[in-house]
Amino acid sequence: MNSKILLLLVLSGLLITRPALAQRQQLLFNTDWKFHLGDAPGSEQPKAADQDWRALTLPHDWAIEGPYSEQWASATAFLPGGVGWYRKTFAVPASFRNKQVFIYFDGVYKNSEVWLNGHSLGKRPSGFASFQYELTPYLKATGPNVLAVRADHHEVADSRWYTGSGIYRNVYLLATAPVHIRPWGVAFTTPTVSASAATGRVAVSFTNTSAKATTVVVTSTLLDAKGQIVATAKQTVSAKPKADATATLTLPIKQPALWSVDHPNLYRLRTTLAVAGQPTDEVSEEVGVRTIRFDANQGFFLNGENLKLKGLCIHDDAGALGVAVPPEVWERRLKLLKAGGCNSLRMSHNPHADYLYQLCDRLGFLVMDEAFDEWEHGKNKWVAGWNVGTPAQFGSHEYFKEWGERDLRDMVLRNRNRPSIIMWSIGNEIDYPNDPYSHEVLNTGRNPQIYGKGYLPTHPPAAEMGPIAERLVTVAKLADSSRPITAALAGVVMSNFTDYPAALDLVGYNYQEFRYAEDHAKYPNRIIYGSENGMARDAWAAVDSNAYVSAQYLWTGIDYLGEAGKWPQRANGAGLLDMAGFPKPEYYLRQSLWTTAPMLYLVTAEAPAAGATGRRPRGTATWNWPAATQVRVSAYTTNETTELFLNGQSLGKKTGHQPTWDVPYAAGELSAKGYRNDKVVSEQKLQTAGAPAAIQLTPDRRTLPAKTRGLAQLEVTIVDEAGRPVLTATDEITVALTGPARLLGIENGDLANHDAPTTPRHRAHLGRLLVYVQATGAGPIGVTLTAPGLRPTKTELRAE
Repeated sequence: MNSKILLLLVLSGLLITRPALAQRQQLLFNTDWKFHLGDAPGSEQPKAADQDWRALTLPHDWAIEGPYSEQWASATAFLPGGVGWYRKTFAVPASFRNKQVFIYFDGVYKNSEVWLNGHSLGKRPSGFASFQYELTPYLKATGPNVLAVRADHHEVADSRWYTGSGIYRNVYLLATAPVHIRPWGVAFTTPTVSASAATGRVAVSFTNTSAKATTVVVTSTLLDAKGQIVATAKQTVSAKPKADATATLTLPIKQPALWSVDHPNLYRLRTTLAVAGQPTDEVSEEVGVRTIRFDANQGFFLNGENLKLKGLCIHDDAGALGVAVPPEVWERRLKLLKAGGCNSLRMSHNPHADYLYQLCDRLGFLVMDEAFDEWEHGKNKWVAGWNVGTPAQFGSHEYFKEWGERDLRDMVLRNRNRPSIIMWSIGNEIDYPNDPYSHEVLNTGRNPQIYGKGYLPTHPPAAEMGPIAERLVTVAKLADSSRPITAALAGVVMSNFTDYPAALDLVGYNYQEFRYAEDHAKYPNRIIYGSENGMARDAWAAVDSNAYVSAQYLWTGIDYLGEAGKWPQRANGAGLLDMAGFPKPEYYLRQSLWTTAPMLYLVTAEAPAAGATGRRPRGTATWNWPAATQVRVSAYTTNETTELFLNGQSLGKKTGHQPTWDVPYAAGELSAKGYRNDKVVSEQKLQTAGAPAAIQLTPDRRTLPAKTRGLAQLEVTIVDEAGRPVLTATDEITVALTGPARLLGIENGDLANHDAPTTPRHRAHLGRLLVYVQATGAGPIGVTLTAPGLRPTKTELRAE
């Protein structure tokens, strides 16, 4: 599965179409760039000096290179921003000549401006939007061309989480004939679906840039996973000169292989344009056949079957890698989350990288795609620590009035053919009480998550939100009417006095489970779900026990940079996985609630004093405690009954998903057995570990694709003489590489770790590290890990 998914991603990135059959060519344009940190006026000019600039390959995030400093903002991980310049000198491929040539950026953070040979192509304030410019008017067909990009992130505290800086996503070079499909110009929907037949509708938007009217034959062909043609349709369209045109085709699909969470079946939709019998363009992309429906009383239905959305919110970064994250990293993470019971993801709080949606399509995740964290007014971005001191007010609201509708429309157009996406979100916590909007109702009743004391008349009135929401909903539905529009509301008590909820198809409630029953009764036609929720078991019970509540989206799936506490913390630790992608105890707790297969996981914590109240202590999977410590042992399990043993002696059986025992500590082995129908179906044990003695190394793969700079992720564990993990180990480990590879980064998951990501020496955290090794060419790659006082280890990878 791993190699197949990565190969498909690679092929889709390198060359979208078949040049022998069509004129369109799309090439990954990430290599041979030069970078300068700091402003360099005049660098857009072709003859500007760049010989001292740093050579690099995109994607690139300069902010993660640091250094971490208390002078920056906790909101954005205490990492710097600034201004950066990129330049690339290139010759036009021979096959691109006499065509229209475009440059496509999947994302540049932020306030980017792009030039070709000194000519400005345009600006894009958003750091999350994907955009395209035509190069043709200023392109030299036979000489060198200089592409320059300036990114301005000098307002460092401009987000509530870490965003990175620079060209942090893929760049593509595209060549088309004069008659070609517009960007994101193919829309695929399935208005009717049953087990025996489905109807595919393909809307094609294309342009004729030539000076004469042209007759165009538009053909759409649907192919199954084996490459066999399932359906095809044609339409002949008269295209006026220098004008856009459209075609609508219908594809009858017999015995459709439906896309679902458990069976994410995909088709390939191939759409071609032909003039005078010759193909002029072709776009090919994966699509799925499925139905979705939300009901105010019964929740969510996928292909007619009721399904609870077991969701997680995620951000863009991967710790030491910043936001320039290779697809292999997300593939590993998503498979872990799927195994933990997750079936849905919320893209918080912005559009994400193109390949991430492809992975969701292929792995079977249902997606809430989200556009904004703020609209016309800014939110608090904490500088000294979360909810500490005086916040900054920079942010995307500065350009929302001019660019907001376009950013939303482009997000929807870009992703509308993804079967994984089931709803579009126009905003997150726009209605956070007093941050910025306010209302008189805040003087009364239950008002969670509130800044200030009650109503603040100097803040913008909450009534402003309704008209903006209505406008955004209209924009989104014009781009795609096949999915509902939603938003995540933090201040429902306030928004209920506005037109905001009524503008939405689905109303997401953030941390407001206590309002579900009351609002369901008061607004019986409102479709309510949990758009952001805490980890407590009663928050899941509010979903699991109420048919009308379709979803829970936990905050969060993975620890993420930014939204941090006071210095030296760089990150937020609310995830089920840490920043290295290692499961935390909370992961297994969630697995016990969200899955049904036999599983059992033990965690331990110091037992609370008699009569103590409050939250259950957070545990770790260790059996190393001081003598005479009273230890609370928790079992996270899906089994009917669990029996606990200490050094072979039974401590009794208990039932439930989270049974606990208070046990006097004794060194040795703590173990458990899980029973179903009185049969043992799962077992786990914890053993007292000795002193750190050696390093264990486990790569996720040993063969890397050289041409696409493949990535290996090496899990590193410190063990004792008997090979038992030592979770308390913090030894400093040195990584040495030989052969065609580079150390892309090292992450230990420590929220306060400030090591430079590519330094070869890192301390272990909880006895572990994750090492990212990226191929730079073909051949054998040697990896050696050493640490003072520990037996070293080494392994060999191969790039080919």
